[in-house]
Amino acid sequence: MSATPGRSRFPAILTALLVTAALTGCAGDPPHSDPAGVDELTIPTPTPDPEDFVDGVDNPWFPLVPGTALTYRSTGEDGTQTDTVTVTGDTRVVAGVTTVVVHDVATDASGKVVEDTYDWYAQDTAGNVWYFGEDTTAYDGGRADTEGSWEAGVDGAEAGLVMPATPRVGDGYRQEYRAGVAEDQAEVLSLSEQRDVPAGTFADLVQTEDTTPLEPGLVELKYYAKGVGVVFEETVAGGSERVELVDVSRP
Repeated sequence: MSATPGRSRFPAILTALLVTAALTGCAGDPPHSDPAGVDELTIPTPTPDPEDFVDGVDNPWFPLVPGTALTYRSTGEDGTQTDTVTVTGDTRVVAGVTTVVVHDVATDASGKVVEDTYDWYAQDTAGNVWYFGEDTTAYDGGRADTEGSWEAGVDGAEAGLVMPATPRVGDGYRQEYRAGVAEDQAEVLSLSEQRDVPAGTFADLVQTEDTTPLEPGLVELKYYAKGVGVVFEETVAGGSERVELVDVSRP
């Protein structure tokens, strides 16, 4: 789970009832509300139809305008890091869908790259943003680790939701899926939050609670601003990381 990370009403896609069934918690889950879903919210299928997607991503809560760069500062157990997220002009076909490529580079206090990631996103005809996977490399002690990489349609991996077209309190959705590798999920908690970060003051934020069964004690809150995307993150259980938007550079 990092600083990046409603469905269309496609007949072939699972209904909100299945969202509830797929994401219902079990004994030993962390102390948070499991994503429950609401009427008409659906989740992706393992084989999304390319005809259900459009070129580019202009969802107001998760806009991906090529040439945009967002700079974040994170503080936590690993010290202070800088995370630069750049929307490239590149595309990549994943599971038959043309996705937007986003490049995410994290550096430590000395400027050394600790993680280098390419993420793949696409928007459906209803305005919902899907996450199709990532090619990620973490560097530690001179070693490169690609363990967190996954791609929809490969090795049982499935695309997931990143942002509904019209977020509603109670919306719950799986953000990504590859068993044992990528299993993040989110629930919308609020549509009216406000946060002050180095990049400015943002109001009417969409607040989500992000969890993963791969780290049962971890709970993160993320805040999305219209026209920007993520502006603030904080780990409220299982850690103490804070991520703040420092700067936005637009083309």
